[in-house]
Amino acid sequence: MMAKIKTKIGNDYCPQALFLYGTKQEDGQPHFGLFCWFGYYHSSEGIGVMACIGEEKQTKDLIRKNGIFSANLVSERLLPLADYYGCICGRTTPDKMKHLPTVEWGQVLDVPIIAESPVSFELEVKKAIPMGDGSDIFLCLIRNVTQDEKLLDIEVPFTERLMKAAPVLAPGENTYFSIDGRYLGKWGEPMKNLTDIKE
Repeated sequence: MMAKIKTKIGNDYCPQALFLYGTKQEDGQPHFGLFCWFGYYHSSEGIGVMACIGEEKQTKDLIRKNGIFSANLVSERLLPLADYYGCICGRTTPDKMKHLPTVEWGQVLDVPIIAESPVSFELEVKKAIPMGDGSDIFLCLIRNVTQDEKLLDIEVPFTERLMKAAPVLAPGENTYFSIDGRYLGKWGEPMKNLTDIKE
């Protein structure tokens, strides 16, 4: 067995699935931002979501203001658009939303949902916890979930359904990987292949 060596503190071995958070701007138009610190908790109200957003961003401004947002799982097909949303700052780029997926509106909450995403959550913020370093943790109640029909057949083993969803992971070192371990590029690379993804 090899010796363990002390290294810098990091999150490289905690792969996170990517989500596009959807909010509504003051003019009623959809706004999306890319995030990965997304987990779950249990409460008396049911399963909730913990969403951590670092730094000040337009998406976070809108979540604070509206108290609701969507979380749309990023599939490989959505990665170029998601990477674009993650690399372009909405505060300094007014036309950031010139590239849009197919937008639907929530069934329960007034939030934009991405039709091309295999799984979408409609979330209501129950509590915001400022961390003092520019990061905020939002504890949210899941008010609704929609999934692609192909993911709902429980006769198909879960691992096969997971592969069909094709979620993109951000495991560390500023890289994207597929659920089966394929390298999908460094941050800022997939957006170079951005084309119209609408069905």
